[in-house]
Amino acid sequence: MTTPVKGLRAAKVAETQERILDAARTLFVRDGYHATALTAVADRARVGHRTVYVRFGTKAALLRSVVDVAVGGDAEQRTVGEREWFQAALTGPGLPDRIEALVGGIADLMGRAGDLFEVVLQAQASEPELAEAFQAGRADTRELLRRFVRAARIDGLLAEVVDPLWQEETVALACQAETYLLLRRTTEWGAGEYRDWLRRTLTEVLAPA
Repeated sequence: MTTPVKGLRAAKVAETQERILDAARTLFVRDGYHATALTAVADRARVGHRTVYVRFGTKAALLRSVVDVAVGGDAEQRTVGEREWFQAALTGPGLPDRIEALVGGIADLMGRAGDLFEVVLQAQASEPELAEAFQAGRADTRELLRRFVRAARIDGLLAEVVDPLWQEETVALACQAETYLLLRRTTEWGAGEYRDWLRRTLTEVLAPA
């Protein structure tokens, strides 16, 4: 098989997968996890029912893939820690630069994935795979945010505090998905208000007046 033919086939596979993921996102958010059938996803994506089963296997696996794309912002196989915005948060020239990079990245991530996090929370009671994945996400977020605070401390950007662990855990908690979801449920804030709250919270924890 020639390279151009292989390239066309790969492009078709990628385009089909994108249609499936887009259709799944729409239905999961609109109808909820339990009311969304894989056959309905296939119909909306205009692919055969078997195609969805072959590519994803289960509804839980499909939702995990949809969430992964939303968290990353694309289909690239890179973790949050490898993303440019998080690297900027680790290496920016000053603390305000690092906080701004982190706030922008977290706020954009929540804007893309917040609705899907709600779906996962609905589904996890009956889907151990999703419950395990969400818990792993919590742990990964905690470690990334503690890493962010430790990097700023090592680089001399933080004043000495009595309890450095408190700083790390408070920043990590502020950036968790469930904190965002709780704020969304209990306030009328939009994306701008959430971004402002997160920026102010991190600034006051890391660089109090």
